[in-house]
Amino acid sequence: MDFRLSEDQEILRRTVREFAEAEMRPHVMVWDEAQEFPMDLLPKLASLGLMGIQFPEEFGGSGMSGVDYCICIEELARVCPSIALSVAAHNGLCTAHIFMFGNDAQKREFLPRLVAGQVLGAWGLTEAGAGSDAAGMRTTAVRAGEGWVLNGSKNFITHGKIGGVMVVIAITDRAKGHRGISAFVLPHGAPGMSAGKKEDKLGMRASDTSEVVFQDCRVPPSALLGEEGQGFINTLQVLDAGRIGIAALSVGLAQGAYDAARTYAKERRQFGQPIAAFQAIQWKLADNATRIEAARLLTYRAAHLRDRKVRFTREASMAKLFASEIAVRAADDCVQIHGGYGFVKDYPAEKYFRDVKLLTIGEGTSEIQRLVIARQLLGQ
Repeated sequence: MDFRLSEDQEILRRTVREFAEAEMRPHVMVWDEAQEFPMDLLPKLASLGLMGIQFPEEFGGSGMSGVDYCICIEELARVCPSIALSVAAHNGLCTAHIFMFGNDAQKREFLPRLVAGQVLGAWGLTEAGAGSDAAGMRTTAVRAGEGWVLNGSKNFITHGKIGGVMVVIAITDRAKGHRGISAFVLPHGAPGMSAGKKEDKLGMRASDTSEVVFQDCRVPPSALLGEEGQGFINTLQVLDAGRIGIAALSVGLAQGAYDAARTYAKERRQFGQPIAAFQAIQWKLADNATRIEAARLLTYRAAHLRDRKVRFTREASMAKLFASEIAVRAADDCVQIHGGYGFVKDYPAEKYFRDVKLLTIGEGTSEIQRLVIARQLLGQ
């Protein structure tokens, strides 16, 4: 087996890294303090094809592979995990759901604007009382004439306030359990749809996270995304792919934290020599470098399987679980190596430390990943 990237993939990595260093790094802490996604960055991301990474050229997308997608998200996360999170949610949740299960008319209506970066995509699954228990949601969609009326609210929605297009998961027949759940796609600001509370977060602060409220929100029959009653099943398929994106984001954040720690260890002097000369520091760096490479290979394997259209549920959960948890360790060691300087905002260590914890929670907690993996192993 050849684990080397192609020449085109090496160029892609270098291109996205140079973009992130030039266009993002100087502004990372400004965006973090403002707690706002920089909308003026959208056309720049779109110009590199990063708002439609895996979607066909017929919709304006870049037509890249799953491994290419991982490279892009990884390089963005290495510099600013918040921006990488927004790009991953836009590509891997909202836009992917429309592409995977939308009809031709829906694809023609929404995909070109999404992949061109004219609007950000939002994806509404989580509710206040339905996090890991997604099937316990309360948002409903009731038939009204030929259309539907949505009522309820969604919580912790990436781009909930600033998104231009949203996919919403709602109950259409409670008696049928998870087979009575459907998906809808609608433009943000549709009558009866409004943004609620914006979350004041520990980390990932430049990625908008808000509540979205539906009060007698009337949508036409054309808003139904996929088959009625298939919304929950389709959601699980979207999440399988989305977890590969979070794994790549975790690898990128871990790499950024490792790079910062290694640079600091070579510059910081104690007892007459760089602290990189001390075995305690060397072992932390060695362990993190090894874990990051293992996480990267797990992530690329899951992406490769998806590209081959082979079932990848177990591999995606393994990649997401392992990569997110080793990223937490990398961020923790980054702070530890920086010592007191790791606790102040003059150095990047504290931001990696704040940002990283979401990765073991979002798009399925570590506990849920272990459950998914176990069920796959046991054939349940």
